Amino acid sequence: MTTDSTRTIDGANRRFDIGGVDDVEADTPKTFRVVVPDKVSEDGLQVLMEDSGFEVVQAAGWEKERLYEALAGAHAVIVRSSTTVDREFMERAPLLRVIGRAGVGVDNIDVEAATALGIPVLNAPAGNTVSAAELAFALLLSVVRGIPGADRSVRGGAWERSRFKGIELRGKILGLVGAGRIGGEVARRARAFEMTIIAHDPYLSDEQAEELGVERATLDEILDRADVISLHTPLTSTTRGMIDEDELRRMKSTAFLVNAARGGVVVEAALARALEEGWIAGAALDVYANEPLEEGSPLRGVENAVLTPHLGASTVEAQELVASEICGAIKAALAEGDLSRALNAPAIGGETLRRLRPLLRLAEGVGRLACALSRGGIKSVEVRYAGHEEEAIGSVSAALLTGLLTEILGHDQVNFVNARHLAEARGIKVASTTVSRLADYPEFLEARLESEDGDVRVAGALLGDRHPRIVGIDDFQIDMVPAGTMVVIWNRDVPGVIGKVGGILGSLGLNIAGYHQARLGPGGAALAAVTVDGEVTSAVLEKLRGLEEVTDVRVAELA
Repeated sequence: MTTDSTRTIDGANRRFDIGGVDDVEADTPKTFRVVVPDKVSEDGLQVLMEDSGFEVVQAAGWEKERLYEALAGAHAVIVRSSTTVDREFMERAPLLRVIGRAGVGVDNIDVEAATALGIPVLNAPAGNTVSAAELAFALLLSVVRGIPGADRSVRGGAWERSRFKGIELRGKILGLVGAGRIGGEVARRARAFEMTIIAHDPYLSDEQAEELGVERATLDEILDRADVISLHTPLTSTTRGMIDEDELRRMKSTAFLVNAARGGVVVEAALARALEEGWIAGAALDVYANEPLEEGSPLRGVENAVLTPHLGASTVEAQELVASEICGAIKAALAEGDLSRALNAPAIGGETLRRLRPLLRLAEGVGRLACALSRGGIKSVEVRYAGHEEEAIGSVSAALLTGLLTEILGHDQVNFVNARHLAEARGIKVASTTVSRLADYPEFLEARLESEDGDVRVAGALLGDRHPRIVGIDDFQIDMVPAGTMVVIWNRDVPGVIGKVGGILGSLGLNIAGYHQARLGPGGAALAAVTVDGEVTSAVLEKLRGLEEVTDVRVAELA
């Protein structure tokens, strides 16, 4: 099926057939021009340079006007971090069909503007995996042996061997927070150092843990047991500030912290205090909440910290690999319509997208909630759809999987286009089913998750074809708008629970926007879905879990 993804800017048509080969052959040029404004590995560019269907214009260091002349005929651009690809940049390239980032982060690309203009944005997330893992291990070795300080000491004319007494890694416990691509590579290297490895990753299955040679653990267990903690998580609403004062105080006084993931995961002021006051033995950081690290940062003056300027991908090999990876993705996108690396553009457009948008937003909300309610590694997902848009099941599934995976992989890793691919890459089986229409809900969808510690069902519906609602969690029937922060509480159906929950939320400064209480029968199991204004911290969850009537509490960010 051919979909319309045409966008018009200043009278110029951009056609990119996301579903495959465009049926308008006249719109497909004989040669695609790819402009490269930044310094990108030439070895990596060979993927395109050796193909007669592509013209590569290496424009690093060009004056603006000369670059704009090249952009006028560009079908693709490949950048690193030096060039800012904003709306003006895109509008200088009326034929532009795809933007590629030779790396992971796309902070220098206006993805929202690209999406509005119908331009897919691709990145290269895998090329720097080994380099990032090796840097994490280099940081680990540097901090446990005090190498930077010893180097400075010798250069200053001293010979202070007794001052720089480190520890061996052999026999020590490494705690990984996040066991995805990079965390897994760190685990493989740690095994060679004869370390015991424990890992906290809510989405790591037993099979994956066995393959990596790690023991699954909770975050609390890692804080209590690990001699070294290495962070490898995306920056999401769940992971932002996850290592704060309470977590640092819980660590061993002899423990070390390594962060080569995302700066916002660690509260830097708390870490500086922990290092100065000896709560932990040392830390090594390659990433920071604000980069470059600001002049007034308390981390700058801490002796037992190793600080590097975001060097995770700064190797010859990584730069060649990310260049090859993004060139391959650009080639597949332009020549075949393959957007499996896209971070934005949906596989549908025009009137179809406008008609389906409420349904797709509902599906993403259902996916986010299902992920938050899942227990243990997710094994499979079944997406069930009943409604008028029978051909939309693929789009509905993609939107639901996008919501499901966002909290696992981060916003910059998953989207409408690549969600199914990423799910299956993590060993999650995906099935999509169209079922008979329901009398109560003209547009209905349901996510059925199988996880290691239990199954989860979340259902959603459109009221009047426009108004999304969450209408079911497992066997409980509810009616909640899938927006904002939702707290889901399982409890016994006894008097006073609603008042106690409201009292706790109110005492902690959280305003209740919506509250729906459901039960299976008098005096039995009950469930409350509560939307609130404000951030639900771990302290809020602990307070709620402390209620005698409450059996479990989960929180989801739905918008």
